[in-house]
Amino acid sequence: MNTNTPRTFPVERASMFYRSCAVVVRSFGAAYLNWSVYHPERVPITGPLILAANHVSYGDPPLIGGAVPRPIQYLARESLFRIPIFSPLIRTLNAVPIDRDGVSPAGLRTVLDLLNDGRAVLLFPEGTRSPDGNIQGAKTGVGLAVIKSGAPVVPVRVFGLYDLWGRRQILPRPGHMAIKFGMPLRFDRQREEMETASRVRSKAIYDEVTREIMDSIRRLEPCRDVTRFG
Repeated sequence: MNTNTPRTFPVERASMFYRSCAVVVRSFGAAYLNWSVYHPERVPITGPLILAANHVSYGDPPLIGGAVPRPIQYLARESLFRIPIFSPLIRTLNAVPIDRDGVSPAGLRTVLDLLNDGRAVLLFPEGTRSPDGNIQGAKTGVGLAVIKSGAPVVPVRVFGLYDLWGRRQILPRPGHMAIKFGMPLRFDRQREEMETASRVRSKAIYDEVTREIMDSIRRLEPCRDVTRFG
């Protein structure tokens, strides 16, 4: 069992440009997309964090980023960083270069380094945008990143955006969408079991964690949760 004293992390300060863009995104979401954001208070404001979301649109990363109360790190294809003007822009917005599916050893190391620094990282377990708006199966590597990092996971679900900004649309059309944040998932039991697990059992644990994350995303509904009456 890990008996190390937990690290403490300061509140991360975003750049002025990042904060300005977040204000623009929130205004766009409210005025043009008529968005509803449910339970952003469930997102811890400090320390390492994985935001695990379904993926339906180009707009998922900025809209999720605009909805949370802290700056987050975005994973972007390495090829985007070879565009001279675009590269410094997305770096300023906390984009980090990574291979396309992010499951290579180098990609995993990038994610773990960010989490070890106390950052919040947005991951799309499906790996790519949904072709029909429905939640797809998760790619391998997500459960591995969760267990290795020790970070809590907040499930996130985007509703309605596929109809407004699907794969074949360059620009969104006005309408209504919602983003909902679930309760943080800790996976302490699985991490403790991993300390003595065989290779076969370790793979099963990674798959178990991935399934639990995807099930948590699927269970989210576009409404505010009621936890008590009266």
